[in-house]
Amino acid sequence: MASKSMQPYWPVCRKPFLFCLSLATILVLPYLLFWGYAGKPLVNHVLPKEKIFSMIESQSTSSRDHEDEPPLSTDSTFLDQNGPADEELERCDPSKAVLKVFMYDLPPEFHFGLMSWNDDGNSVWPDIRTKIPDYPGGLNLQHSIEYWLTLDLLSSKFPDRSGSCSAVRVEDSREADVVFVPFFSSLSYNRHSKIIPPQTVSTNKLLQKKLVQFLTAQKEWKRSGGRDHIIMAHHPNSMLDARTKLWPCMFILADFGRYFPHVANVEKDVIAPYKHLITTFVNDSYGFDDRPTLLYFQGAIYRKDGGSIRQELFYLLRDEKDVHFSFGSIGGNGISEATRGMHASKFCLNIAGDTPSSNRLFDAIASHCIPVIISDDIELPYEDILDYSKFCVFVRTSDAVKKGFLIKLIRGISREEWTQMWQRLKEVEGYYEFQYPSKKDDAVQMIWQAVARKVPAIRLKLHRSRRFSRFDVSNRTSTPFKVFT
Repeated sequence: MASKSMQPYWPVCRKPFLFCLSLATILVLPYLLFWGYAGKPLVNHVLPKEKIFSMIESQSTSSRDHEDEPPLSTDSTFLDQNGPADEELERCDPSKAVLKVFMYDLPPEFHFGLMSWNDDGNSVWPDIRTKIPDYPGGLNLQHSIEYWLTLDLLSSKFPDRSGSCSAVRVEDSREADVVFVPFFSSLSYNRHSKIIPPQTVSTNKLLQKKLVQFLTAQKEWKRSGGRDHIIMAHHPNSMLDARTKLWPCMFILADFGRYFPHVANVEKDVIAPYKHLITTFVNDSYGFDDRPTLLYFQGAIYRKDGGSIRQELFYLLRDEKDVHFSFGSIGGNGISEATRGMHASKFCLNIAGDTPSSNRLFDAIASHCIPVIISDDIELPYEDILDYSKFCVFVRTSDAVKKGFLIKLIRGISREEWTQMWQRLKEVEGYYEFQYPSKKDDAVQMIWQAVARKVPAIRLKLHRSRRFSRFDVSNRTSTPFKVFT
């Protein structure tokens, strides 16, 4: 019968019970061993080739099971210290720096000595691995770029430095793209411009005189005529005596308000941001409806020069609904009040004062309060690569003082347009953050990158100036028709 001729697909036990048990153990044991080894180190264990291939295939299948899942990523926006979320994983790679910088080892009296740092007699620079001298607070901080850039250069050669580095210090000036002058000129003006008896000349003036004498005697200055030198003069009144003697250099400034056009201009110099004084609005979720104040200004109202417009606007806006326009300073709780006010405002006025620029613009950016800029002669950091119209409102001075013009313009900006600018502010705010150690695309790195973009123009001027150098009698040597490079 057909049913009797069919054979089962599994072994049939026709032997005694113990034999069947042994056979089952032999068949099952390898599988038990396989599952026991899976996921454990295979040290001192030898598996049959088939089992090894089986394990590899199992791992590959597990990997493929996740191919459709989104990869782990980090947000590219700036965190509370305004560095990218993955910044801690990065290291400074000098070979990738966009700028090679030679820095003079000026005596401490020009830099950290102005902060009451006392050298041990063995080093020009403080050991910033063990302790970083503190920069003076208050209004001094807004012009502190000299401090942050110098710290960044000093640390650029540390083998374990974290974060990116757009600029790296080199020891041979012939290898450098630019030459950095570490004179803390803003601090020198702020803290040492008064004559203290028995002095007859202020420390600030003496340092400028010494700096001019030092620089003009250096082979690096003579080689380029100073064109490739970087001098920081962020405070509008810094370098007042020396600027007209060192003007071929590249200045790093806040604006050009107090400079002759041939001394400082947008072609050769770099505009850097102020360091904002108010607290950065971290994790800002205050949208259009969460900010009850339409327009905010708090600061000095009565100013000279171009700042007289503040007084005119005060009288035009003081009675407007949901507009805050009042006198204020950083004294007392001034910074805390300004922080709360800007964080609660949709738009923040940035009006020309004694100079075209002010720290208020960067306070507004840190607050994600849309800046309304009324300053016809203002120059802005990184504007060659950054479109400020995406997150700022610009108003001509002549229009702003027309009755009703400004308030009608601001009220006419829709919720959707405001939200777009607000989102853009949160994307760019990190470009204006000063910190140490510096992080990717923060203010320090952005300034170095701005300097790097000036280098081709510097080289062009230098090369053009050498066209007829072989005929320059002052450069003649014993070798006739020598080409100077």
